Amino acid sequence: MKKELNIITFDADDTLWENEPFFRENEQRFCELVNEYADSKQILDTLLKNEVKTLPIYGYGIKGFVLSMIETALELSNNQVSGSTIKKIMQLGKEQLSYPVKLIDGVEDTLSALQGNYILVMATKGDLTDQERKIEKSGLKKYFSHIEIMSEKNESGYQSLLNRLQISPDKFLMVGNSLKSDIIPVLSIGGYAAHIPFYTTWEHEKVDDPQECDRMFSLNSIRELLSVI
Repeated sequence: MKKELNIITFDADDTLWENEPFFRENEQRFCELVNEYADSKQILDTLLKNEVKTLPIYGYGIKGFVLSMIETALELSNNQVSGSTIKKIMQLGKEQLSYPVKLIDGVEDTLSALQGNYILVMATKGDLTDQERKIEKSGLKKYFSHIEIMSEKNESGYQSLLNRLQISPDKFLMVGNSLKSDIIPVLSIGGYAAHIPFYTTWEHEKVDDPQECDRMFSLNSIRELLSVI
């Protein structure tokens, strides 16, 4: 691959730094706040339904998550949930928006080793303000020639990114934890993809493994990336 590859693009959340565990923790806190109205399974099922339903309106990120929790609390309580509980739900989101950025092991060493040999790009999705906060706090901005915060990571989104980078798919490698967002769309447009699973994944991002492809690499950690390129 070394002869072909010019650009390596990295997903951010749960590829460069931890993100999804904070959502899981706040889901459990949310269940405790509204457990008088339903059991945990019903609460989480309803929350997921509302999150997915409102993605076209709110997009991805903590703010949409909080609004979906409020909508779920109202729905399950038949609009009887107290203002005090709504305030506590909002506080969960405010706290999450101020969490420190925890880099995944091996990230900075790997980026440092790649810098200078490849053009490094970050491509993430989510709330613009929150993603910008995490990018700044991560200390990783210095490694990237281009940073893109995408509204959706699908085939058209990646093709638009390639057009802006003025690169063909066969010279492009995407590194990420989500098969749905980071791997399958890139393979579909003819690019390379390195999948590094994270230990927890949002239900909406779960899909079946793609068919075997010589442009896809499955890694156990980001450190292994150096050995496949």
